[in-house]
Amino acid sequence: MTTASPHGPLSVRPISADEHLDRVRARPSVSFLQTPGWAAVKNEWRGESIGWFDGDRIVGSALVLYRQLPRVKRYLAYLPEGPDIDWRDGDLDRWLAPMASHLKKQGAFGIRMGPPVVTRRWHAATIKQAIADPVLGTLSDVPADVLDDEAIGVATALAGLGWKEIPTEGGFSAGQPKFNFQLPLAGRDEAAVLAGMNQLWRRNIKKAAKAGVEVTTGTRDDLAAFHAVYAETAERDHFTPRPLSYFERMWDAMTAEEADRLVLYLAHHEGDLVAATTMVRVGEHAWYSYGASTTEKRDVRGSNAIQWQMIRDALAAGATTYDMRGITETLDPDDSHVGLIQFKVGTGGEAVEYLGEWDLPLNRALHAGFTTYMRRRG
Repeated sequence: MTTASPHGPLSVRPISADEHLDRVRARPSVSFLQTPGWAAVKNEWRGESIGWFDGDRIVGSALVLYRQLPRVKRYLAYLPEGPDIDWRDGDLDRWLAPMASHLKKQGAFGIRMGPPVVTRRWHAATIKQAIADPVLGTLSDVPADVLDDEAIGVATALAGLGWKEIPTEGGFSAGQPKFNFQLPLAGRDEAAVLAGMNQLWRRNIKKAAKAGVEVTTGTRDDLAAFHAVYAETAERDHFTPRPLSYFERMWDAMTAEEADRLVLYLAHHEGDLVAATTMVRVGEHAWYSYGASTTEKRDVRGSNAIQWQMIRDALAAGATTYDMRGITETLDPDDSHVGLIQFKVGTGGEAVEYLGEWDLPLNRALHAGFTTYMRRRG
């Protein structure tokens, strides 16, 4: 960790959506879950934008989502993949104490946050070797290619301030994934990215092009077609799909902030929609957020074609990271989840481990009751 900050105390207070958006625009990367528009997407929560101030100067920001307890006007305050503060400051308490004080005044009985801090990275070649090794069962069993001691020091500091990490199962907690897969784009061009992919990916991209797969971007009116393929994917892969109204809210809220914040991609083959995805971009960070494909015509490799187009567009937009979002921690070849890792590893990117999500009880009795309630629901 760095030495304690020489700066004075910070204050936290609500800021307008416009002030928040100005702050986001000035940053190289902020999670899309920390943009003011995300509050409109998660409309079952109450949203609030807050800012950290050093005097009159804003030095940090966050979107807080408040989830009310049943029958009581008390709330869990949730900051998904946030807040956007200086996590490398050796005195984290000067950032987190005023935040906790403000949220308590708003009726929060507890705080949950996901610091956007990466602790470990594993390169594609390392993961590929690990999957082939019968002794290694999870990513955590594999020595990381990059280990950030300063980031790990953040976890030690949080524990010292009374925060507790939420346990994960296979890398997933109730909130955001702890393990993600990212393709670094900084300083690379299309040829370099393509050369970094494995032979299967390059072959499938060529196969899709030869088969005549066409990838285009869609409008709000195309969300229904996307949703039909997404619902088919959900049934095939045994997960509960979100309703079309969720994606319509997402489109409206995010494109209102920036016209190209959310882009819908459609891959057609001979007039048939074979794959559809959404990509979100904030500053230099682009995320593959939702994807779907049909069971029929899988052999034309629409999923590879659509991914390649998103990667190319992210590069053209100046993104330094193409984020393929969550993966489980398993490396067991008999686990059905390992196929997702293998698909993403083929891009030549890297697995990254974040600090995970952390809780701070402000009212221990209410927080314990809420934890029990959520466990019974889940």
